[in-house]
Amino acid sequence: MQPRMGGLIQVVIPDRATLQASYMPFVQGGGLFVPSTQHVKMGEEIFLLATLPEQSQKIPLTGKVVWISQKQSGKKPQGFGIQLSGEKGMYYKNEAERLLAGVKASERNSFTM
Repeated sequence: MQPRMGGLIQVVIPDRATLQASYMPFVQGGGLFVPSTQHVKMGEEIFLLATLPEQSQKIPLTGKVVWISQKQSGKKPQGFGIQLSGEKGMYYKNEAERLLAGVKASERNSFTM
């Protein structure tokens, strides 16, 4: 994960384990957890560029903040989760779910629930 640059957050998901922990399938339309110390508010619109494992393409995403972890707790980092929206959000959701196909929800580590 890289720091916020010029009002835009860049999120690099280097591998499937990180994707498993970051993707929020229980959020309608899909969600993405972003480890960050940045202060955000519930419902705030966030813009970010995200990559998926084994891909170099940066996907521009927008979404509303639906989850906030104020501080690190054990293996769960501080950060926030967004509900993906728009065409690019649907693309990211579909690609994330394709990459995670076959992994049972009970086998997934999560940065959220």
